[in-house]
Amino acid sequence: MPNTSLGDRFKNAWNAFRNIDSYESPPLGPSSSIRPDRVRLRWGNERSIVSSIYTRIGIDVSAIPIKHVRLDRNGSYLESIMSGLNNCLTLEANIDQSSRAFMQDVVMSMCDEGCVAIVPVDTTINPLISGSYDILTMRTGKIIEWYPEHVRVNLYNQKRGQKEDIVLLKTTVAVIENPLYSVMNESNSTLQRLITKLNLLDVIDTQSGSGKLDLIIQLPYVIKTAARKQQAEMRRNDIESQLKDSQYGIAYTDGTEKVTQLNRPAENNLMAQIEYLTSMLYSQLGLTKEIFDGAADEKAMLNYYNRTIEPIVSVITDGMKRVFLTKTARTQGQSIIHIRDPFSLVPTSQIAEIADKFTRNAILSPNEVRGIIGFKPSEQAGADKLENKNLNQPPDSDNIKKNERNLDETK
Repeated sequence: MPNTSLGDRFKNAWNAFRNIDSYESPPLGPSSSIRPDRVRLRWGNERSIVSSIYTRIGIDVSAIPIKHVRLDRNGSYLESIMSGLNNCLTLEANIDQSSRAFMQDVVMSMCDEGCVAIVPVDTTINPLISGSYDILTMRTGKIIEWYPEHVRVNLYNQKRGQKEDIVLLKTTVAVIENPLYSVMNESNSTLQRLITKLNLLDVIDTQSGSGKLDLIIQLPYVIKTAARKQQAEMRRNDIESQLKDSQYGIAYTDGTEKVTQLNRPAENNLMAQIEYLTSMLYSQLGLTKEIFDGAADEKAMLNYYNRTIEPIVSVITDGMKRVFLTKTARTQGQSIIHIRDPFSLVPTSQIAEIADKFTRNAILSPNEVRGIIGFKPSEQAGADKLENKNLNQPPDSDNIKKNERNLDETK
């Protein structure tokens, strides 16, 4: 903290509650009790198992860092580029979303709609004039119409505080299509069939819990004339009044009357079909029950990342790299890549053994290993060197000369 005098502290001090008028003095624009730019799933998806699948995939994809980097001649990671695009991918995508929240928005919208657009909202240069622009902010847009070279996107307008429809060139927006479209978004796909079955189950549950008894009362006489119909209507109203006004819902009938209840649970295989479709969907997406409750082993998680997460992340990075980076930038080694932490699934008991193998084979330096496990770098000599600590290192030339001088002096 810089050294400031007491007078300067009182002069420059600021309090959010005392200076509240500074916020409200300019026009704030339209307000809303809920966040207007938040991703909202389609009707029927938000209240079923589908929302949990979308959320799980979105969280896992957003946990993988995506960076704007420079590659060497062999296509290996060289360094990160300090650009506005990299800031959007690693820190803040817009005023409302961090980079992880933005990526989760992209993935959940893509899974729900099948295709989503990543739109650069603020850029340093007009994209229609030059392709050498830097992206300052970006948002997720819903594609509502397709044209040969354009798309109509429903996008949140930060200045007006509401979503608007705008037409954009396909060469300026990254159109991301779900790689699992045939499994999740096709009209007769496994996921859509499961959604249909779940909606039917919700209808049946609503009907069962509506409070209706669905009774048929068989009277001891034939109802054909108007007088008999009126008499039967009076009898039905009488039974309704007994059930409604009774404390325990009890009514009485004549000994010659027969009551049949229709709302008994019908024997159907709807639940068996839902269980079958759920297991089929899990197998097609590489998901298991253990992945959701956190009990999956390393092998199951690796299969899940390779079959589900990696294709989605690759589609997103390829789509942004194809649109946001020009051919010249790609020739210069610029790229957008994702780097997953290989130690994220490793148990704590195995970290020491893995760290020993990596340092012994000169793959990582001790300080790089310390950074991975969350420790600050060591200042000891050799902590940044790629060498095997278990082998005798060749003596330093200065030490050799020093030993020779000491030997001569002894003689």
